[in-house]
Amino acid sequence: MSDTIQNGKFVELTYKVIDRKYGHVLTAVEFPLGYIHGHNEILAPSVHMQLEGKSAGDVIEVPIDGNQIFGMRDESLVFTDRIENVPEEYRQVGTSILMENDRGETRSFLVTQVDDETLTVDGNNPLCGREVVFKLEVLTVREATDEEMQAGGAIGAQAAIDPSLMRPV
Repeated sequence: MSDTIQNGKFVELTYKVIDRKYGHVLTAVEFPLGYIHGHNEILAPSVHMQLEGKSAGDVIEVPIDGNQIFGMRDESLVFTDRIENVPEEYRQVGTSILMENDRGETRSFLVTQVDDETLTVDGNNPLCGREVVFKLEVLTVREATDEEMQAGGAIGAQAAIDPSLMRPV
């Protein structure tokens, strides 16, 4: 009998986030991502709920409304400045910039547009305002080791992920 995903199980999976409207892959995790189910929620809660009871080899698709997870798009988080006011290392589309406001709060901004005169950054989560599908392939389901339970999840390279794309802001 194969193990099924439930609290306390070590799970490895890969996933893609696909824009429902256009069918484009927005992000993909092709290396096995390991976590302990119910102990460290690395994806949206609705995705974790759909994984319950699944086994190695299962492929599921979970539709997600980015507005429900990340809130509505806030145009006040989009800024354009003259290119000469921006350090050269930030002048490339896709560059992530961590900024701090006068209250000491930090937020990640993404460079979304660069031309000869201006640069635009956006502090909204990239999934804001989008309807997406998480397509997940379950690779492994097994009992978590004591070391994994103490660490709260995967050990080593399996723990690498950019959670900013998947967690509520």
